[in-house]
Amino acid sequence: MKAVYIAEPGGPEGLEVRDVSDPVPGTGEVLIDVVAAGINRADVQQRRGFYPPPPGVSEVPGLEVSGRIAGFGPDVVRPFSVGDRVVALLAGGGYAEKVAVPAEQVLRVPEGVDLVTAASLPETAATVYSNLVMTAQLQAGELVLIHGATGGIGTMAVQMAKAFGARVAATAGSEEKVSTARAFLGVDVAINYNEQDFVEAVRNASGGRGADVILDVVGAKYLERNVEALAPYGRLIIIGLQGGAKAELNIGLLLNKRAAIIGTALRPRPVEEKGIIMAAVREHVWPLIKDGRIKPLVDRTFRLADVQSAHEYFDSGEHVGKVLLTT
Repeated sequence: MKAVYIAEPGGPEGLEVRDVSDPVPGTGEVLIDVVAAGINRADVQQRRGFYPPPPGVSEVPGLEVSGRIAGFGPDVVRPFSVGDRVVALLAGGGYAEKVAVPAEQVLRVPEGVDLVTAASLPETAATVYSNLVMTAQLQAGELVLIHGATGGIGTMAVQMAKAFGARVAATAGSEEKVSTARAFLGVDVAINYNEQDFVEAVRNASGGRGADVILDVVGAKYLERNVEALAPYGRLIIIGLQGGAKAELNIGLLLNKRAAIIGTALRPRPVEEKGIIMAAVREHVWPLIKDGRIKPLVDRTFRLADVQSAHEYFDSGEHVGKVLLTT
C-alpha cells in the first residue's frame, strides 16, 4: 500500500509517500480500507518533530479516517461486517491506504454523511465531546469561550456547545473568519483576537462574570488571560500548545475564583478510554449530526499523493473547517 512518512522533520517538504507492506490486524483489531483521512494540528506537530507517536504506534501520521471494513484480527467481537462504512479514531497511521485499529475505536458512519466527509468527524467529535461534556461538564445556559472558532476543533466545538444549550463566545484571527463564526456557526460573541481583548469581550458579554468553560488550543501564550477570563468556579481545558508549553500562573487569582485548569490529550489514552469516548460520541453526538444540529465542515480535500500541498494549505491557516486527504 501507499503511506506517508516524515523523511525529515520540519516543513511539508519533508513528507513523502512510500510503498510499504499492508498492516496486519492484531488481536482485537479491524482492518480498514481508507477512503479519507483528516489532517489535524497534532500531525503538524509530529511533522515538525515535536510530537512523536506513542510507543508501538505507526510512524505514519494521521489520527482519524473513514473507509470500509476489510478484515478482522483475532478475538474481535464483531459488531461490523466486511464492507461496512466506518470511521475510526487512531493513535497514528491514518495517512495510508489501509490501517489496523482496535475495534473499540471504530464507529459506523453517521446517517446522512458521505464517506469522504465522514473522515472529518472522529478526532474532532471525540476531542470536543470528551473535553466539553465529559471533563468540563458544560451545562445549558453556561458561557463557553472557544479559541480558534473556524478550525476543525473550533467548528465542531461551537456547534456542539450550541446543541447542548450553552452560550458561545469564540475567537478568530480575521474579520472574515469572525463573520463566518457568527453567520454560519451561530457564535453569540465573535471576537477578532488581533483587534479585541478577548478577556474584556467575555466580561462584557457576561455582565462582568466571565466564561464558565474555556476550551483552549493555544496554551502558554493565553494562560494568564484565560484565567482572567474565567468565571467563579470556571473550568479551563487546555488541549493544545500552539502558543507554547511554559508560562507563569497567578495561583492567587485561580484560588479566588475557585477555578480549575485541566490539561488533556486524546492520542496517548489507552484503548479502553478511547472506547468509552467513542461509545459516548455514538450515543450523544451522532444523533445531533443526523438531525442537522451539527454539520461536518470540510474546507478542501487533497489526494494522498499531494500531502505536501495539503500541509502547506493547512499551515497557511486559511481553512474553515477540516482539510482532508483522499486515497
